[in-house]
Amino acid sequence: MEEQNITVHVQNPDGSRVALEAPTDMGLSLMEYLKACEYDILATCGGMALCATCCVDVLEGEDKLNEMSDDEYAMLDTLPDVLPNSRLACQLQLNPAMDGLVVKLHHAE
Repeated sequence: MEEQNITVHVQNPDGSRVALEAPTDMGLSLMEYLKACEYDILATCGGMALCATCCVDVLEGEDKLNEMSDDEYAMLDTLPDVLPNSRLACQLQLNPAMDGLVVKLHHAE
C-alpha cells in the first residue's frame, strides 16, 4: 500500500504557522494526529463528538472537509464562542483531499 501524506498547517496564537506532515493511510482523525504531535487537546470523550475539547477553527480549506454530522453540529452549538468555521477535530478523518488544510486550536484567548 502506497504511503500518502498530506500537509496540515497549525496556526499558533502568535499567528505563526507550523507545517505538519500527516499520514492519510492510518485511519487517524485530525484530533488523534494533533494529540500525537503533542498539541494541547484534551479530547476528553475520546473522539465521540461528546465534549468539544478538540474544537479547531478552520482558517483555510473548509471546502475540503466532509459535511458536518448532526452530532457534531449539536455539540458545537453548545459552545459559547463557536465560530462559523469551527469544527471538531475528532470528526475530521485525515484524507488526501485535506492537503493544505490550515487550522487553529479553538482555545478561549
